[in-house]
Amino acid sequence: MTTPTGRGPGPAHWFGWGGLVAVAFLGGMTSGVSGFCSVAGAYVLVVAVVGLVRGHVAWARLRGRATAGLALAAAVVLAGIGGATAAPVERSTGLELAGPTATAPTGAASASAVPTPSPTPTPSPTATPTVTPTPSPTPSPTPSPTPTKAAPARGTALAALATVAVKGRAPKTGYDRAQFGTAWKDVDRNGCDTRNDILRRDLHPFTLKAGTHGCLVLSGTLKSPYTGATKAFVRGQGTSSAVQIDHVVALSDAWQKGAQQLDVGTRTAFANDPLNLLAVEGAVNQAKSDGDAATWLPPRKAYRCAYVARQVAVKVRYHLWMTAAEHDAVERILLTCPGQKLPVAGAVALGGGRVVSAPAPTTTAPRVVTPPPPSGGGTDPHFATCKAAKAAGYGPYYRGRDAEYGWYRDGDSDGIVCE
Repeated sequence: MTTPTGRGPGPAHWFGWGGLVAVAFLGGMTSGVSGFCSVAGAYVLVVAVVGLVRGHVAWARLRGRATAGLALAAAVVLAGIGGATAAPVERSTGLELAGPTATAPTGAASASAVPTPSPTPTPSPTATPTVTPTPSPTPSPTPSPTPTKAAPARGTALAALATVAVKGRAPKTGYDRAQFGTAWKDVDRNGCDTRNDILRRDLHPFTLKAGTHGCLVLSGTLKSPYTGATKAFVRGQGTSSAVQIDHVVALSDAWQKGAQQLDVGTRTAFANDPLNLLAVEGAVNQAKSDGDAATWLPPRKAYRCAYVARQVAVKVRYHLWMTAAEHDAVERILLTCPGQKLPVAGAVALGGGRVVSAPAPTTTAPRVVTPPPPSGGGTDPHFATCKAAKAAGYGPYYRGRDAEYGWYRDGDSDGIVCE
């Protein structure tokens, strides 16, 4: 081969064609046919552009712009062939083509990179079972009582319990029965003291003393709410105490849980409120003492719901609080009977029993032997209250027989004072 000047091939000839062969070979090695055509097309494109500008490229035998134009067309064709052969690879590998191209020199390695991302979707199914344990705690039994506590029916003791404040017990300092007024007053002004009102309400059947306008109970039968036992009541010294009137919320307990802040009139109403009073066996009343629901409950379990419901009603009415232990004890019981209604109580009507005449006290009542009075007179000392007289060993006094009878108030109108 000779140059246009008639000489043999020069350095430009060898560098030009050698460069084309070298870059085409390298392109084929890295990307196969597509690489070969793409790199060769790019090389020919550069040579064709130089030929168009200069009018000739001696080593490439481009002796005019027409020949350079043909070379340009050949470059475009080569580039198109390279792009067409590379397109399927790019579509199959997508953006991941860059990773295998840089690390794997062969097409086999490039193909092996395609399945490599397949573990990538594997975490997606793994995440799906991860959510599965989340609903499993939902049916756990823990939330089951929540609806009962959160939304008790209106009018129930359980709903009222939620309004009772929970605080610590205040000191008992200053407590005395007199802080709640005189015992068994006629607060409802029906002409009868509270004790006889409750006896008429809770004894079935009962007898009334004649001449007391249907007030004074002489005898009756008690079906004890605390034990279920039947107890006979007979009015008189040594027998009346068999049936006693219990303050469901004890006066001492009330004093330590808010009653100190009440005025004397409200405390007196509290002590005589039929809502807070029940006729019960004397021995059981003594055993209860001033205990709350955390320390004492009726032995008869069937009555416990009604018992604590009454305590709730009393504490709501008089704005008294509960200790945490008491509140928890009441709640535990009421959760076993969530429909337990909040009790109400009103005035007790007079009468209702069989009216009988009482025996004359002179023939049945024993006379207490007392020491002679200090003054040497015919009567006992005059004390401020019956309580003081009894503490000194005096009494009882009978209407129509003892002058001392007129010194003291006969609260139950039975003709006996300081009994």
